[in-house]
Amino acid sequence: MRRTRLLGLVGVVLLVALAGCAGTPADEPLTPNSEPELTDEPNTETTDQPAEETVQDSTDEIASAGGQTATVTRVIDGDTVAIEYANGTEDTVRLLGVDTPETTLSRVSAEEFAGISDTTAGRDHLFNWGERATDLAEDELEGEQVEIVVDAESDRRGYFGRLLAYIYVDGENFNERLLADGYARMYDSQFSMRSEFREIEQQAREDRVGLWDYDGPASEPESETDTSTTDDDVPPPPADSDYDCSTFDTQEQAQTVYDRDTSDPHRLDRDDDGVPCESLP
Repeated sequence: MRRTRLLGLVGVVLLVALAGCAGTPADEPLTPNSEPELTDEPNTETTDQPAEETVQDSTDEIASAGGQTATVTRVIDGDTVAIEYANGTEDTVRLLGVDTPETTLSRVSAEEFAGISDTTAGRDHLFNWGERATDLAEDELEGEQVEIVVDAESDRRGYFGRLLAYIYVDGENFNERLLADGYARMYDSQFSMRSEFREIEQQAREDRVGLWDYDGPASEPESETDTSTTDDDVPPPPADSDYDCSTFDTQEQAQTVYDRDTSDPHRLDRDDDGVPCESLP
């Protein structure tokens, strides 16, 4: 009996000692303060996902495709404009594949336009359509944001360093419109739309559209008498003594007044080429 009690006492002592080593009785639940401590160390595991790709600049994409957005800052004539890109860079564009008549009468070349006689009437006709082409370009392009597109089969720049390109306005090829509406002829050079442009010009000529609607004389009429203008033929000056082109019946009359004083006090020669009132017959 004493041995049994002694063994029981030893067992109790051992249990107390073991409980002290564990710190918490085996059947006692963990309190909130006894939960495992969390750390703030970041997850250092690596993944196999690739780094985010850099998006290519849209301007570079347009340039590589042969086109770029620009604003037309000035119309020089029907087939030549000044532009400015979004980054402020400026350039001059010569519309590719088309040629509008000159807007200086002395530079009009009728032989370049099939069916237009190289006469005073023919040159005047082309001069008037050159001015109309300029007016159209001013109405449709000046101040507008357009798409400038170069052609891989054409030279990038022309003889005067101007960029050779198509101009698109709201998706429409303005070069092509000049041909279709009879404001220009096809300029025979190397470019990818050459065959298409030739067909468009041919159709405009057959339909007598625009400048192709010409019924002037095939040659200059012969003159039997000297019809040169003299001072006696010039109309008297207006009440304010300031001539303008509407004062004269012919260009020769305006030329006579201009030749009296080439400083041009009446401002008859607007483009300073020495030929005043070029639209007069």
